[in-house]
Amino acid sequence: MKDSAVAAADPVYGVAAGRTYESRGSAISWGAIIGGATAAAALTLVLVALGAGLGLASISPWSNAGALPVTFTISAGISLIVIQWLSSGLGGYVTGRLRAKWVATHTDEVFFRDTAHGFLSWAVASVIGAMLLGSAVASAIGTGTTAAATLASGSAQGAGTTAAQMLPSHLYSLDTLFRGTKPEAASSNADARAETARLLANGVRAGEMPAADKAYLAQLVATRTGVPPAEAQKRVDDATAQAKATETASRQAADVARKSASVAAIFTALAMLIGAFIASAAAALGGSQRDDYD
Repeated sequence: MKDSAVAAADPVYGVAAGRTYESRGSAISWGAIIGGATAAAALTLVLVALGAGLGLASISPWSNAGALPVTFTISAGISLIVIQWLSSGLGGYVTGRLRAKWVATHTDEVFFRDTAHGFLSWAVASVIGAMLLGSAVASAIGTGTTAAATLASGSAQGAGTTAAQMLPSHLYSLDTLFRGTKPEAASSNADARAETARLLANGVRAGEMPAADKAYLAQLVATRTGVPPAEAQKRVDDATAQAKATETASRQAADVARKSASVAAIFTALAMLIGAFIASAAAALGGSQRDDYD
């Protein structure tokens, strides 16, 4: 049984008659861990607010003004690493300095425990940060996931609705099924515009509008507007080219969003790993100084 006097002086280990007895209590100092994690989470909030302010100041809704999307994404990723570096270092160091001194313990064991305390402090701070900032991260990752799913389904999301998204393809099949030799002049403007939208949508989905559709659409334009056939054909060609350009721009925007979300996720994971290492090292440093000064 452990000597009471020695046990009072040493809560972890006691020595009696040349023999070492280990305490039944855990070696984890949760008070120090929670204290360090709280400090890390508080500094993270301050640095995130500062980074958000600087980031918003670097972008602009105007063309050719502000940082490019790629530059902004990389800068945000580097900021995440710096934030994790500073906040995890503070949390780990505070944890190491606040924990109780372990006496009659091998230096290797002390180093391991300090390192583990720093890691646990980083883990607790990460959970706190995830609860506070999880919605923003989920929104960023969800944007990339939505963009990737949109690309895989053959449509795109961008500045506006594209021609390929206007109407389902089976309506185009019905149009071709009941199409006459010439467009009907008596049809309403709404019907003509709806049919034109379906023709453009099918052309964008197929990559190229069929020659028969182009000829029919040119006749429809000439009938509805009274312009010469050559002018009607030119309008059809211009409208088809514009629809394809809009579709391409939308797909490019979706691809940029997907890549940005992917880079942000990778930078976040890298920053978290760096934070775990820094917290562990800082706790070992703080614990070493704690023992030296005691």
